[in-house]
Amino acid sequence: MKAVGFFKNLPIDQPQALQDIDVPEPELREHDLLVDVRAVSVNPVDTKVRAHGDVPAGQPRILGWDAAGVVREVGPGVTRFKAGDRVWYAGDITRPGSNAERQAVDERIVGPMPASLDFDEAASLPLTAITAWELLFDRLRVHEADPTEHRVLLVVGAAGGVGSILTQLARRLTGVTIVGTASRPETRDWVMSHGAHHTIDHHQPWKPQLQKLGIDGVAYVVGLNHSATYVPQIADVLVPEGQFALIDDPVGLDISPFKGKSIAIHWELMFTRAMFGTATMARQHALLRRVAELVDRGDITHTLTQRIDGIDAARLIEAHRQLEAGSMLGKLVLVRPDK
Repeated sequence: MKAVGFFKNLPIDQPQALQDIDVPEPELREHDLLVDVRAVSVNPVDTKVRAHGDVPAGQPRILGWDAAGVVREVGPGVTRFKAGDRVWYAGDITRPGSNAERQAVDERIVGPMPASLDFDEAASLPLTAITAWELLFDRLRVHEADPTEHRVLLVVGAAGGVGSILTQLARRLTGVTIVGTASRPETRDWVMSHGAHHTIDHHQPWKPQLQKLGIDGVAYVVGLNHSATYVPQIADVLVPEGQFALIDDPVGLDISPFKGKSIAIHWELMFTRAMFGTATMARQHALLRRVAELVDRGDITHTLTQRIDGIDAARLIEAHRQLEAGSMLGKLVLVRPDK
């Protein structure tokens, strides 16, 4: 089976950073699906694992945690899917990823693909949709807010992959006022078109910009990038007993400014449930099913902004380069040309 992987952590400008390889066919576990991978998306986790992640001795590491495809076979304990079903998923970071012709993935973290999307459009959403859903409803529990109160959600880095779906989910499924940070005209337009009520420039002081919008404090802050840098401003704009949730990997995060206001802090990693086989693991299947319904109903739109035809080492290297440049708007997807 053809795949793309690496044997050593290397910068993306090195020719062996990602390589075309041949690997054995996946072996199915009890709850596994064998999926013919039709399209994959590239996320920051891909570049981080390529640069710093563990590599099994003498074996390739295969990246890819966003995919859409067709079920080819099912394991003996599978109850949710059958051969021929179109599916989407993000997968399990402890197992080989989707940068391969076929992938084994546990049905409990897989959802039925939206009927209204093509494979490339569908592949732009699973990882970010799961992350955004878990941030809003499992970590911050925004849906439990008192509806008589005026609650404001501030999304830092709202134009990226997670921000683009989080603002949509928050707008459709909650009553909060959504403010997204964006600094360029095109990113401000993107954030507004994906559900934000307002935008502010994260390069300028936040509090005066919020006050101009008539907002004296926010109940929730979602940090999608540069969280350590923004701690003083986050502490400044959050109301007492407010909540902060983050997904990035800040070095030397000093949370002492949060103590005076008793600010709650939540970490979100969408791989946690699969990594530890938690009792709530199948919640990812349920939320992907629900997001598919929202997409098919027209409430949520995909976030595909760039398509590359072909899935091989050269094209994935180019995708990694673009992602590491730090100016991506929405999602980049690679598609098998024969699909």
